[in-house]
Amino acid sequence: MKISTGIRYCEPGIRASIRAMQVSNELLGITNENVSGFDKVGYQRKEAVVSSFTEFLGVHGISTNVDEQVGRIQISERPLDIAIATKGYFQINTPQGVKLTRDGRFQMDKEGNLLNLEGGQVLSDSGMPIKLPFVPEDLKQIKIDRKGKLSVFNPQTRKLEYVATMGVVDSTGVAVMHPDVKQGYNEYSNVSLQNEFLAVMPTIRAFEANRQIFIMQNTNIQKAVSQLGSAS
Repeated sequence: MKISTGIRYCEPGIRASIRAMQVSNELLGITNENVSGFDKVGYQRKEAVVSSFTEFLGVHGISTNVDEQVGRIQISERPLDIAIATKGYFQINTPQGVKLTRDGRFQMDKEGNLLNLEGGQVLSDSGMPIKLPFVPEDLKQIKIDRKGKLSVFNPQTRKLEYVATMGVVDSTGVAVMHPDVKQGYNEYSNVSLQNEFLAVMPTIRAFEANRQIFIMQNTNIQKAVSQLGSAS
């Protein structure tokens, strides 16, 4: 007596080719998104994570991770442009809840609230919106040190008065102890165009290979159907 066990999976080749092309197309989409975000402030590169069962799951076996490496930091000379020279995120209060971002292009309203470009309130390390006691005539009177401590020069007292410390946290919401904040700088994406173009070539070749297989299988099916039709 012989007992045989195991899992056997057999699928038409044409369906497998279509699924493989869909996977390649999804991977190309992730690369295209990275290339499009090359010149965006605060954009972080997305890395494709391919599951071991993607061959059977198709696009459902693909997910993405965020590359948290620091991007290209360039000077802007705007006092409210802030960059983080280490891993971490600013906290922004929005109608949908607190969101994290590395885009430090901030602005100030007439009430002295520190806002991002979409109007969300920038939060301090205590979780409260940052609001200056008054709006300075010159934004250069606002000073932010490397730890994120924000101060403003008061012309009446002729002193630099502390306002709040910017809340910089990691992806899990834990405070970053040494954020290395840079005032007057923007951080552009951490995307390398050369690496993206090199990485995309195997995906293009895989897509073309499965496309050729699909064409061959489709041609064979058409021949078989034609022959069966003529035989009847």
